[in-house]
Amino acid sequence: MKLSNLKVAILATDGFEEVELTKPRKALQDAGATVHIVSPKSGKIKAWATDKWGDEYKVDVVLDEETDGGNYDALLLPGGLMSPDALRINGSALAFVDHFAREDKPIAVICHGSQTMITAGLVKGKKMTAFKAIRTDLMNAGANVVDEAVVVDGNLISSRNPDDIPAFNEKMIEVFAKSAVN
Repeated sequence: MKLSNLKVAILATDGFEEVELTKPRKALQDAGATVHIVSPKSGKIKAWATDKWGDEYKVDVVLDEETDGGNYDALLLPGGLMSPDALRINGSALAFVDHFAREDKPIAVICHGSQTMITAGLVKGKKMTAFKAIRTDLMNAGANVVDEAVVVDGNLISSRNPDDIPAFNEKMIEVFAKSAVN
């Protein structure tokens, strides 16, 4: 498969939007990638499913054990209201995300997931899209914001919401596959 040598971290904590983690994770696994949920919390994290709590998911790696991201080739930041809000005030999470940007490793972000990137100072000059409620935050942080299903700017893939997941998954796998070749 095209991602068989790729190791992907999904950074999330309680309150991530369920389908924004599960559907991209399945697409990555189906393409052959090894995928781990990395979280500041050990054990399990609880999803948010549209308007109620969803299922719990096993954390594969506790963030404090993998602070710099060096064991991963790519990063996925799912949205949801609570998870990105908690991650953006966690120094270890910000350092983890910053590693991928500094090393020019691919980052895929959907919906509210880009809030963590805003706080880490990683969106200035980037062409991005996001959920409509945070587009102004992205603009204020210096991003060139557009309203499209999925946007690719170098190794950064961004998307708006769960409706865009099929297009997001396609572009994410395409960009991640290019990095796997390098």
